[in-house]
Amino acid sequence: MEKFFKLQERGTTVSKEVIAGITTFLAMAYILAVNPGILSDAGMDFGAVFTATAISSAIATLAMAFLANLPVALAPGMGLNAFFTYTVVLGMGCSWQFALTAVLVEGILFILLSLFGVREAIIKSIPANLRKAVAVGIGLFIALIGLSNAGVTSSGLGTIIGFVTLNGSNASAMTAILGLVITIILYVMKVPGSILIGIAITTVIGIPFGVTTVPENFAAVSLPAAPYFFQFEWANVFTLKFFIVFFTFLFTDIFDTIGTLMGVSEQAGLTDKDGNIPNAKKALLADAIGTVAGASLGTSTVTSFVESSSGVAVGGRTGLTSVVTAVFFLLALFFSPLFALIPSAATAPALIFVGFLMMKSVVGIDFSDMTEGIPAFITIIVMPFGYSIAKGICWGIIAYVICKIAGRKAKEIPVFTWILAAFFVFDLFFEAWK
Repeated sequence: MEKFFKLQERGTTVSKEVIAGITTFLAMAYILAVNPGILSDAGMDFGAVFTATAISSAIATLAMAFLANLPVALAPGMGLNAFFTYTVVLGMGCSWQFALTAVLVEGILFILLSLFGVREAIIKSIPANLRKAVAVGIGLFIALIGLSNAGVTSSGLGTIIGFVTLNGSNASAMTAILGLVITIILYVMKVPGSILIGIAITTVIGIPFGVTTVPENFAAVSLPAAPYFFQFEWANVFTLKFFIVFFTFLFTDIFDTIGTLMGVSEQAGLTDKDGNIPNAKKALLADAIGTVAGASLGTSTVTSFVESSSGVAVGGRTGLTSVVTAVFFLLALFFSPLFALIPSAATAPALIFVGFLMMKSVVGIDFSDMTEGIPAFITIIVMPFGYSIAKGICWGIIAYVICKIAGRKAKEIPVFTWILAAFFVFDLFFEAWK
């Protein structure tokens, strides 16, 4: 184990990796309920999608562990599952089989792009300051997710966004704030596993508040429903509609994954002096394998999860963290009621606090050079405010090229960055036309 995962080399231990794996799982376990709920609106069976979600997450996360040795977990991505249901199926009138076919083709193309190093080249084309900005932007993004999931923030307060009043009618928000205070105290006191302990304590606190619901007839062990196997629709793959759906899945997944891998690797201190991700090619291949597995089992695009940063925050540095997370996804197949006990208010403090931990990368950004600082700033603000990692990278790259040209430093722009910027501009026009 030591030889394969290089625990000592990365300054970690088995116990740290186990705690990190559990923390990551708890921070993203909500996907086991949310993803089937969203896809069931497309006419799919909740139980079948639950099984597909757990198994595909485990397969992809194990691939990440053994191929890339990175503490990154994967699962069906939020946003992509909503696009699958509400745009492709309900909005465009397509069948869910049609949507699964688009996901499968996207995953197969991803494997080819990963094997030929295209996606790795994209990562290297992103300037160093923007890579640091991606980590900071992701930190703000997941903090906002945590605040939103717990009901601490709301858009229905007469302002664009605001904090709710902490009273009895906002029990989830009160529970999350108490959990955040506890997590901060434990972390400042350097208690091992402070974030995981914070999740557990907050879950218990949620019981008297009515936030944590304990069922009267608790049956922990149950047999999982069979997933959908190879339910594809090939009749319309050469249509314009299929291309639009396929391209949207492709674009979003590429840059969500790249952004997550850069952010988590930067936070874990695993990048080299040039900011490159270790085993990037294999990490991207693992992500692509997850997407193909997910489509074959009957779920939307599987992608790297920003919640992996919660595991990194408690010491996760190797693929052993991912192995532990994958095991818990498999256990969830039989103990789903147990994991369902953990409310969003309990995982929200972990996400909010990790947002703080990821802010440290901001000190490495050269804001004194406006041609570097302005694109970094745009990258940082677009991710939380645009609610998209991919959009943050997109607008950051475009701003980078514009600023370098305006600053008469166009020679500093790598060739592949020019290509990437042109692609992003094309996508903006394509999205507007669509």
